[in-house]
Amino acid sequence: MKLNIAILPGDGVGPEVIAEAEKVLNSVGEKFKHDLAIEKGLIGGDSIDKMGTALPEETVKLCQTSDAVLFGAVGGPKWDSASAKVRPEDGILAIRKQLGLFANIRPVKAYKSLIHSSPLKSDLLTGVDMVIVRELTGGLYFSKPKKRWANKNGRQGVDTLRYSEKEIVRIMRVAFELALKRKCKVTSVDKFNVLETGRLWREIANEVGSQYPQVQLEHMLVDNAAMQLVRNPANFDVIVSENTFGDILSDEAAVLTGSMGMLPSASLSGVIAESTFTSKASLYEPIHGSAPDIQGKGIANPIAAILSMAMMLRYSFGLLDEASIVESAVEEVLYEGYRTADLVTDDSPVLSTSVMGDYISNKVKLL
Repeated sequence: MKLNIAILPGDGVGPEVIAEAEKVLNSVGEKFKHDLAIEKGLIGGDSIDKMGTALPEETVKLCQTSDAVLFGAVGGPKWDSASAKVRPEDGILAIRKQLGLFANIRPVKAYKSLIHSSPLKSDLLTGVDMVIVRELTGGLYFSKPKKRWANKNGRQGVDTLRYSEKEIVRIMRVAFELALKRKCKVTSVDKFNVLETGRLWREIANEVGSQYPQVQLEHMLVDNAAMQLVRNPANFDVIVSENTFGDILSDEAAVLTGSMGMLPSASLSGVIAESTFTSKASLYEPIHGSAPDIQGKGIANPIAAILSMAMMLRYSFGLLDEASIVESAVEEVLYEGYRTADLVTDDSPVLSTSVMGDYISNKVKLL
């Protein structure tokens, strides 16, 4: 099978972890005799420095003509000036819009071998295996007006939280379809008590939920959801929320896995068909960001990027066996006690970014 893949390494540790994901991908290609057609593009701060824009038209065209996009991270202190007219983050926001990527899927799994890497008590982590479904192209990050200004009363700023019925319905369908293939439970997160968008969100969640009688639907205010994520995480199956809440909750969920370096994600534009998404040019990325403080030190955890690549194999190409082998390789390497610096709590061997990639890549070949 020919796999046409665009790779956008980006900034910070993005190129480092994506290099390891590509290494493991090459092992998958060799093992299963797939033809990998890989082309790289610019995005974020690296693109600003070279092209004067966070997202060149060439990168947009590359992504639009690829079957999937593997993305690293953007951002860093070099481009953090409050007065900057172009920011690295503009690139990832723009590509999501360009590709119509409205659904962000973030699996959260507590590996048995990493339970002691989490600050939570181990008994709370037993059975934790959830998916956070975050609406990705609406809400505070995109709605207008969005501006800053100054007058006699001083500096001011405004962001707008707006959602349409269509946006909520489509993200709810993704959540319910996912739940059908899991434990048949959806937790819809909102701020029903104070926000009009929250009341609309809950109303539509109930309407869509009525079409899935097999799935249990519960509603939870976002502040309670934040507490329950650390108090009773095994109670969740599929969490669905609007953009900002989903961003915050999924980052909080990193504490369950022991490190943000363990959390992959997929940004999709299609709907579920059987066990895959029918989605052109979906984007796959680790959620940890650019981590500029450890850039170039060789200590970044590449597992989130590698697991994101496994999600790409599953959702964009329907390669279920290949995706499962990558995930099994990760689990076995962790079970054998190998760790990057972010996961070490005892005398376990500490691997560099590239050596962890080597271990997982070699494990794929053996499975």
